[in-house]
Amino acid sequence: MTAVRPGPYERHGELLHDVVRALAAGECRRPFTEATGQDAADAGMRSTRTAGKVFRSLLGRPFDLGQPGARGWVHTESSPYGVALAISYPRCDPEELVAAAGRAAAGWRAAGTHQRAGLAVEILRRLNTRSHELALAVHHTTGQPLPAAFRAAGPRAQDRALETVAQALAESERVPADLHWESAEKGGRPLALRGTCALVPRGVSLLVGCPDFPLWNGYPGLFAGLVTGNPVVVAPHPRSVLPLAITVRVARQVLAEAGHDPNVVTLAVAEPEQRVHRRLATDPAVRIVDFTGSARFADWLEQHARQAAVFANRTGLSTVVVDSTDDYRGLVRGLALSSCLCNGTVRTTPQNVLVPERGFRTDEGPKTLRDLGADLGDAVDRLLGHPSRAARVLGAITADEVRDALTEAARYGPVLHASGPVAQPEQAHADLRSPLLVRLRASDERIYTREWPGLVSFLVGTDSTSHSLTLLRRTLARHGALHASVHSTDPLVLAAAETAALDAGVHLVENLDDLPADPSSARAELPGAGAHFITGRFRVVRSRRHVPTTAPPTAPVPAPGRPAVAARGPAATAELLDV
Repeated sequence: MTAVRPGPYERHGELLHDVVRALAAGECRRPFTEATGQDAADAGMRSTRTAGKVFRSLLGRPFDLGQPGARGWVHTESSPYGVALAISYPRCDPEELVAAAGRAAAGWRAAGTHQRAGLAVEILRRLNTRSHELALAVHHTTGQPLPAAFRAAGPRAQDRALETVAQALAESERVPADLHWESAEKGGRPLALRGTCALVPRGVSLLVGCPDFPLWNGYPGLFAGLVTGNPVVVAPHPRSVLPLAITVRVARQVLAEAGHDPNVVTLAVAEPEQRVHRRLATDPAVRIVDFTGSARFADWLEQHARQAAVFANRTGLSTVVVDSTDDYRGLVRGLALSSCLCNGTVRTTPQNVLVPERGFRTDEGPKTLRDLGADLGDAVDRLLGHPSRAARVLGAITADEVRDALTEAARYGPVLHASGPVAQPEQAHADLRSPLLVRLRASDERIYTREWPGLVSFLVGTDSTSHSLTLLRRTLARHGALHASVHSTDPLVLAAAETAALDAGVHLVENLDDLPADPSSARAELPGAGAHFITGRFRVVRSRRHVPTTAPPTAPVPAPGRPAVAARGPAATAELLDV
């Protein structure tokens, strides 16, 4: 007799619930990251040599996905390292992709949360075997240094996605499948009722790709949408298509093998001037939009994609408040590294450093704003002085908007450290540049409240630490940010900074010289919407009926992994409506 092969949830259920328990306890489980070295090879991860061969086999060829609505081919990427990518992607009609996703929705919803979660983990497991290939794809499309690309596209990004899958599973399991309760009837006799709850996905989801961290920023929306039952159309940024294209291909293969319509996940690519992201975002059939990136496009989505639930995570104005420190050299080294890392594209790159004009206290005695500017410039030069170290830290510039910003920002104030080319003999085609540091006054708010791309940082002189905190609160509230940072030995200042960050809904880093500038160095977390990032993707729909008086209600049979909940009275009904 042939043994029945276990399904994806049966294979991965133990891992999933282990991560769910860890999240509930405030712990961090990173199974993909922990499987390194020989463990990774044993788990099937391709070696760097094999990944290199596979990556090169993709160059100069069509990247076929077998999607509906194909209207020829398009290629929009180029490598800043001189590699001829020339990869062509299917140019599919956006309306046909959305229609195909809509047709796939019913079967995907019927699969149930547990099967969807199991298939999501299977997709991640297969992506894990291709981690080095994904790192090469990110390296050659975003310009990130290869080690940083591996961190932001390999096991750590997969662990972040796994946490999203576990959180989606946990939120879904909070909703009971079956209910029974009693309510009073006229005449005093109890009326027995039975009911069921069903999670109804919102509909087609759109993931708008991020140009700098396409996988790290894209995986949460992709996997949250899939586990909650929503088919996903992936629209990568034209500069960095390949990492998400590989992800979509793997997902479609896993879905097809499991007997599902592969159009649950599709890829939408077009020439930049076609603005396919905007066409898809405003399609009436698109019910969810995910985006991480500039505040300008996030605002556009919220204003125009009115038919959809928009989860827009703004990069905003990353701000550092300097009040005092007991490790001045560590502070300077940390600011220098975070200013350079990945061309200033990571989420804790300090755009605005707020410092009192009169100076601040340190373990080396009082330091002025001028002292900090000079020491920070020297630290940047030392960090980038060795060519191989500069290549590991900086990465190559891919966008003209970064070059233009470096030229423009230098005109607004005294330049404390000029941006210039960084020699890299082994990567002659790469455009590597050092960061620009400009001194501004607090009154120059129109300048430092703009979101500047890349390697631009401003040292802003304020009247006092109190003034710095006021600016922090005002700029975060108006323009947003992913992170803010404060350096102080005064508990009152730390408390005030924490309050300002809480009011603005921004993560705060306190007195850390080794800033978590690389996004994959911090514990994975949901984007800014919190639990609503998951629960906003479905609705709870109930059905209810009378139980015949001749047959007393029996205990409901719980769904796998979901205990039945008995409730009495209308209060229970009201609670369900709030789920």
